[in-house]
Amino acid sequence: MNTKRLTYLLLNEAGIGVILIILCMLFSYVVPAFRTLNNISNIFTQISINTVIAVGMTFVILLGGIDLSVGSVLAFCSILAGLTITNPALPAGAAIPLSVLVSMAAGMACGLFNGVVCERWRIHSFVVTLGMLNMARGAALQVSNSRTIFSFPRAFNSFGTLSVLNVPVIFIMAVILVMTGHFILKKTVFGRMIYAIGNNEEAVRLSGHNTKVYKVAAYVICGATVGMAAILYMLRLNIASPILGNGFELSAIAAVVIGGTSMSGGKGSLIGTLIGAAIIGVLNNGLLLLGMSDFARQIVTGAIIVIAVVLDTYRAKLSLMLS
Repeated sequence: MNTKRLTYLLLNEAGIGVILIILCMLFSYVVPAFRTLNNISNIFTQISINTVIAVGMTFVILLGGIDLSVGSVLAFCSILAGLTITNPALPAGAAIPLSVLVSMAAGMACGLFNGVVCERWRIHSFVVTLGMLNMARGAALQVSNSRTIFSFPRAFNSFGTLSVLNVPVIFIMAVILVMTGHFILKKTVFGRMIYAIGNNEEAVRLSGHNTKVYKVAAYVICGATVGMAAILYMLRLNIASPILGNGFELSAIAAVVIGGTSMSGGKGSLIGTLIGAAIIGVLNNGLLLLGMSDFARQIVTGAIIVIAVVLDTYRAKLSLMLS
């Protein structure tokens, strides 16, 4: 195997998995508390929300787009869900499932807005989702009167603490979503069209397919996963707040790109995204145990994003050389 092919493999899923294993071994050696069952369970919990958001972000980035609004939309969805679940006019048995539907519907509506505006007026997703970032945050503050919502039903709070063999239920839900998304991308016509559009949108359009429908659908899927992530956040912290989600878009983008999805679209997988989210979670947890401050960890996260984009450039060049 030549050097170029070996380098290409190391920059893809197999190599990313090796990096995750090395990080886990390193932190386990340096910080014994890292390898305790409680801490491992904490890591699973911590990466769950980012993983769910990153699933939707993967669909968007595979098309060559981006969604900067996911953090603010999460806050908006959580507020609507919080107001629903604490509504005294609704019985607890109806309020909980209704809050889930409200959260996901709100996220899908925001995603639909992003997708339609991008495709109808051919505006880059960076600009549109930046606008939605401010709109959703403002809406969350307005609807909630800038207050935090809590005192959820006991059944809802109890479900958020459940675990199976020390694995949190919310992480299991995140993995199920990853596997569902992976099946859609790899085994369905819709998934193949997402890859095809990301590789060559004009060729797909000339073949008679309406590419706008698929692109709008990707943003709707991203919004739906954000609505689900809002519920997971409420399960984890038992609050809904208009200031939630700051910086979540950066973590989600980092997970997707570290996981091997190309920023230019057409290449990547959700298995890689899950590994990317795990790398970020392990790194944050390990650095926290080492005593690194929040500000320093933000610097590390930003540096990871830059490195991931640089590696993405190398992946693209090597792919062309080996094709």
